[in-house]
Amino acid sequence: MMSYRNSMVAKSAAKRTFASIATTEKVLPKKYGGRFVVTLIPGDGVGKEITDSVVSIFEAENLPIDWDRVDISGVDRKEDVKAAVDSLKRNKIGLKGIWHTNAADQAGGGSLNVALRKELDIYANVALFKSIEGVKTRIPNVDLVVIRENTEGEYSGLEHESVPGVVESLKIMTKAKTERIARFAFDFAKKYNRKAVTAVHKANIMKLGDGLFRNTVTRIGEGEYPDVKVDSIIVDNASMQTVAKPHQFDVLVTPSMYGTILGNIGAALIGGPGLVAGANFGREYAVFEPGSRHVGLDIKGQNIANPTAMILSAALMLNHLGLETSSARISKAVHEVIAEGKSTTKDIGGSSSTTDFTKAVIEKLSSYK
Repeated sequence: MMSYRNSMVAKSAAKRTFASIATTEKVLPKKYGGRFVVTLIPGDGVGKEITDSVVSIFEAENLPIDWDRVDISGVDRKEDVKAAVDSLKRNKIGLKGIWHTNAADQAGGGSLNVALRKELDIYANVALFKSIEGVKTRIPNVDLVVIRENTEGEYSGLEHESVPGVVESLKIMTKAKTERIARFAFDFAKKYNRKAVTAVHKANIMKLGDGLFRNTVTRIGEGEYPDVKVDSIIVDNASMQTVAKPHQFDVLVTPSMYGTILGNIGAALIGGPGLVAGANFGREYAVFEPGSRHVGLDIKGQNIANPTAMILSAALMLNHLGLETSSARISKAVHEVIAEGKSTTKDIGGSSSTTDFTKAVIEKLSSYK
C-alpha cells in the first residue's frame, strides 16, 4: 500500500494554487477493490446541504469513494459521537460538518467536536485563509495558515461548579503536546515552503501555561528548524495585527481558543466562513472539515449556504488520499466558478443557491478535457 505522508500540493490552473495538507504522521485509509471507504459526518446546521454538494460532485466525477455516513439523530447525541468515533476507527479518514453544542450537550459533558477530537487524539487543526479571485475584500492577497492544538488548553473540557455560583475551568498545557503541535507546524512550514512560524500566546498574564507554550515552540524552532524563522506574539496584538497587516504572518501556531479567535478574523479577511478549507490530523486519523467553525443554524434548510469551504476541504482530502488529479480539478472548478461570478451564493455577493453553485461546479468540471 502506498504512503500518504508525502502527497503533493494540489495545484490550480486558475491563477492560484491551493495548498494541500498532509500530516507527518502515517494515516492509512481503508481501501477495498480500488475504492476508499470514508466516514461522512454531515453535522448540524447547513452541514447536510454542503456535504450533499460534495457527494454530488464526487458522483459526477465518478470518484472511487464510498461513504460511511453517520448522522446526528437529535435523540442521543453522545451515541452519535460514539458511532462517528467507531466509523473513523474503521476507516481512518473522514469528511465532517460542524456539530452545534447545545445546552443539552453542555449538560452532558460539553462540545461534541472536542469530544471527537479528544477521543481520537486528532491533535492538529489546520485552517487555510487564502484570498479567492472574484471575492471582494478590503485587503487583497491574504495567504495565512492557522495551526491550533486541538486537545487541550482552554478546550480541555474540565470544569465544575465547586460551590454554588463558583465555576472552575481548568486550562491544561503540557510540554509533550506543545512539542507535538510545534513540530507539526514547523514540518508544515518546511513542506509547503513557508518561511516563518509565529507562536500566539498570553504569557504576559498566564506566565506558566502560556509561557510553556511560547517557550516550547521557540525552543523547538530554534533547535530543530534553523531554516524556518520563529517568533511569538501576544494574542491581543496578534488579533490587531492580523486585521491591519495580515501579510506579515505566514504560519500561526496557537493553543485551542486563540486559534478559534484568529480563525474568525481570518475568515472575515478573505470573505467569510464559507470559503475556509481545513483539516484535522492525528497519528492514526485525518478528518477534513471547514476551517471556520460556523454551523449556520440561522440559514439551515434554505439552500443558500456557500459550500466552497466544504468542497475545498474535500479536495484536500482527495489529495491526502493520493488522488491529486481529481483534487486539482475540483479546486480549479470551484475557483473558476467563483471568479466568473455568475453562480455564487449570497454571502459573497451573488444570488445563487447552494444547489445552483454545485451544478455550476459540476458543469465546469464536465468542460475540462
